[in-house]
Amino acid sequence: MDTRSEIIRIGDDLLRERGYNAFSFSDISQRLHIKNASVHYHFPTKTSLGLAIIAKYEQQFRQLRQEMACRAPLEKLDAFLNVYTTAQKENKICLVGALATDLYTVDPQMQQALKRIVRQILGWLMLILKEGKAEGVFVFRAPVRTKALLVITNMIAALQLTRLTGQKDFREIKKTISNDLTNNK
Repeated sequence: MDTRSEIIRIGDDLLRERGYNAFSFSDISQRLHIKNASVHYHFPTKTSLGLAIIAKYEQQFRQLRQEMACRAPLEKLDAFLNVYTTAQKENKICLVGALATDLYTVDPQMQQALKRIVRQILGWLMLILKEGKAEGVFVFRAPVRTKALLVITNMIAALQLTRLTGQKDFREIKKTISNDLTNNK
């Protein structure tokens, strides 16, 4: 992996472990055993690094959507929820959860990029839920947007809270979300 990609990877790790405002280029340079100037060479500002991290997630999200395009709604939902499972196994919070708490302290470009990716995530989950409901796979009464927001907020909160309460709780929350949608008890 090249230096730029490593900086993005480490910046992402630090962001999701500590929060955006709790890491610096110095933390990245120490982990990579390079000078701060080398980090600044690739990313003149922390905002430029933050935008690169969000862009990486947008690319991964597009790829996941493309891979799942022809799959059944339940498979799509599982893929969606597994994004959070992966973060939980890595003891990280999701990018949205990490940046949402810092929203008012980041540059407007970062705010806009975060809002954009949230619209993409919410939009995809809404499509999954609509499709599943139309096929009779999912059962819920709330409006689709509200149900999608409930799923997302539960998963974001589960990542953060189960850092304190444990993996078993995360698995139970995820299972309950899926069971509630499919009416499995």
